[in-house]
Amino acid sequence: MSEVLSALADPTRRRILDGLADHGSATATVLAAELPVSRQAIVKHLGILSRAGLVGGRRAGRETRYTVLPARLEEAARWMARVASDWDSRLTTIKRLAESPRTD
Repeated sequence: MSEVLSALADPTRRRILDGLADHGSATATVLAAELPVSRQAIVKHLGILSRAGLVGGRRAGRETRYTVLPARLEEAARWMARVASDWDSRLTTIKRLAESPRTD
């Protein structure tokens, strides 16, 4: 999970994921044309996203076309939902304790 969250922490990588989601699949060259970074930077970001299991690349002739792999995103979303639920329970308990009448 740490690798996924680390990959998602960078705004450029999130924009790359958005671009891939919009296109369905795209090359580093196409993504670089849409973002204010070089193609080489896009390739490095795609490598990080790939190692985190968030994108996959497939050779098509001389190019590599990248697509979003939703399984890791879904796993991260489930984890975040569990953490949020745990915090909601804790905050509900704190609120109940704070609002309960004192018995001294």
